[in-house]
Amino acid sequence: MPTLSQAQSKPGVVIAIGGALRSDNTEVWQRVVDEAGGTGARIVVFGTAAGNPQRAANLIVEPLTRHGARAEVIPVAPRLAGVDLQSKLNDPALIEQVRTAQGVFFAGGAQELIVDTLQPGGKPTAMLQAIWAVFNRGGLVAGTSAGAAIMSHTMFRDAPDNISVLQGRLREGKELDRGLGFITRQLIVDQHFLKRGRIGRLLPAMQATGYKLGLGIEENSAAVIRGEEIELIGARGGLLLDLTQASSDAALAAFNIRNVRLSYLDHGDRHDLRSGVSKPSTEKLVGQKIDPRAEGFKPRFMVEPFYVDMLADNAIVNAMGRLIDSPHPELRGLAFKGRAGAQDPQPDVGFEFRLYKASDSLAWLGGDDYTVLDLRLDVQPVQIKRPFYTPLAASH
Repeated sequence: MPTLSQAQSKPGVVIAIGGALRSDNTEVWQRVVDEAGGTGARIVVFGTAAGNPQRAANLIVEPLTRHGARAEVIPVAPRLAGVDLQSKLNDPALIEQVRTAQGVFFAGGAQELIVDTLQPGGKPTAMLQAIWAVFNRGGLVAGTSAGAAIMSHTMFRDAPDNISVLQGRLREGKELDRGLGFITRQLIVDQHFLKRGRIGRLLPAMQATGYKLGLGIEENSAAVIRGEEIELIGARGGLLLDLTQASSDAALAAFNIRNVRLSYLDHGDRHDLRSGVSKPSTEKLVGQKIDPRAEGFKPRFMVEPFYVDMLADNAIVNAMGRLIDSPHPELRGLAFKGRAGAQDPQPDVGFEFRLYKASDSLAWLGGDDYTVLDLRLDVQPVQIKRPFYTPLAASH
């Protein structure tokens, strides 16, 4: 596989899609085609991660074709019935078909099937080298769900239980693995992020592996990554986690972290990894600016909520929006398992999330889209009592 410097000598474009991409999401599908060269661009589609690879690949070929691409299925998948994987993986004609394409698209499913097929034991196959050849000459590498997870140098292999990861279940080759590394080494990406509360697994993974920057991409949304520049497109956006100034207390016998910088980047927003500057979309910049420190600030949300499940569907980003547009300096919530399992690393340990404002916290509104920049987050372990509550006794 090319070294990082070789891969970035003429970097291509990565489009990491957060999963659940709708067939009518014209913005994302058209951007995939445009980044591959526009009308007539040849894009090869890998259904490698899918349980039904042919169906998954066809569901990608159809919208790509509708938006002007010449999309072609590459039949390299361990679960493709009636096809010998190794013969297809090493077929010179297929390898050349990939090498001469203008774009590559990975379907969703199980990301370990992609890395185990194309990079077994960490060693790149000729097929993977052909994909790198597309990227190295400025081509496109895109993927949805599992196809997005493999873009980082480190990826989640199999870690669906956020609380277990928070409690310490984070093993190399199990929950974590090496990805294919199409994006810069300083950034790790995760998918289905807000819908599935995956900040609960990304924070411990970043702390354990030394990543300072993480990007969690929401469903039906995408991050267009060109070298050090990120643009969010699609239905929603993504959560940017910055651990540059974060710290933890080693004396606590559980995961903990303080001073995480959180920003929610919505549709049309951009972030520059070199400068660390996030820029809201033009629509939001000409819309409403929310500055909690400004004279005459009129907050919309007066009630200070408590979030019983901070890892629930979109809970973290909803909390960010409510906090920035409120008079309160902070809000809190919990993450814990209602029923502990015998295999849980720390069955009675939960986590308090404290979200708070800093001197640089701001937000912008533009139509239905909004951007929240530079809130802070602390996560501390707490003891969970079981039962968590008891019925109120009647008085006689």
